[in-house]
Amino acid sequence: MAASASTVRFAVVGDIHVTKDHAGSLRAFFAQASDAADALLLCGDLTDYGTAEEAQVLADELSVVKKPIVAVLGNHDHESGTPEIVTEVLKHAGVRVLDGEACEIEGVGIAGAKGFAGGFGRGSLGAWGEPIIKLFVKEAQQEAMKLEAALAKLRTPRKIALLHYSPIAGTLAGEPLEIFPFLGSSRLEEPLLRYPVDAIFHGHAHRGALEGRTIGGVPVYNVARPLLQRSRPDQPPFRLFELPREQEEEAAAAIAATTT
Repeated sequence: MAASASTVRFAVVGDIHVTKDHAGSLRAFFAQASDAADALLLCGDLTDYGTAEEAQVLADELSVVKKPIVAVLGNHDHESGTPEIVTEVLKHAGVRVLDGEACEIEGVGIAGAKGFAGGFGRGSLGAWGEPIIKLFVKEAQQEAMKLEAALAKLRTPRKIALLHYSPIAGTLAGEPLEIFPFLGSSRLEEPLLRYPVDAIFHGHAHRGALEGRTIGGVPVYNVARPLLQRSRPDQPPFRLFELPREQEEEAAAAIAATTT
């Protein structure tokens, strides 16, 4: 698909859970996503056990993508205790892996962090009691701070937030209520209220809902690949998201100014 003069297109997906057995089986999928968009965004759980072998299989499968690739890691990418190896393999393959950082694609700013669990609203776990509970909450707070630091760096008119864990409960509907606290944290929503974006993407909740909104009304999209496959069997298992290019907005503003 030829690049659009008026919009920037993003193909977004998470929870691919690549294993060594996926070698050679995902290239058509990634090529389709690449052809449909100006960039590919990956929302964590890129590997199944976070091993170097799985990361290399993913890197090889991604070799067919000729567009920019931006990713965050997920909890599965940490399973083997070496997320830095997963990151290094992907970076060597040209993937921008964000962990509290930001980048710009076609004039759109992207802030990325993994996020963490902890619950939502009044049900959020507090830093009280045993040291292990305080450490858990500290992790959630640090991930929220990473996201805020990334958002604060963006200077583009259009912005996207990339996460693995959900910042709202709305996109978890369909999951057992008992596991909601382990699928995300409203602490991640707080920086998104201070630094508004155009859209937020996350994965992790394989049986959640496709869409929700923050308190501020910003759309939140759950792009876990198993959810997309089950909910939209007639469509490719990635979400295609478009934003107007900056020059189009400037032209529209100039026209409006001359007619008022």
